Amino acid sequence: MEPIEKEKVQTLIDFFANQAVYLHLETTNGAYASHFDESFFSASAYIRNAFVTYEHGKIAGDGPYRVGLKLEIGWIYGEGLTHFEMIGDQQLLLAGHGADGKLAIALELSKTPFKN
Repeated sequence: MEPIEKEKVQTLIDFFANQAVYLHLETTNGAYASHFDESFFSASAYIRNAFVTYEHGKIAGDGPYRVGLKLEIGWIYGEGLTHFEMIGDQQLLLAGHGADGKLAIALELSKTPFKN
């Protein structure tokens, strides 16, 4: 993965607009680490292979970035994104890594289902 280049990522988000794609969205702040410190409140979200069509998408911010995808009935939104990778013309992978290098968020779009 490479650091996000805002204009390049916007072009890639536009590439997937108005077509049915599979979405993977995952956030974590160390959900599996709470057993080390019971006072630490951990939360996460996980969606895999949601089949969506978004009308348009937008990357915003000065880094870390946020991406919003406008669906007919609402929005999908991810914040804290720092890196991206395009795999052929099939998958756009966006990730946010904390100062410690650990993954905090992933927002991925694919023309084919993500493998389990």
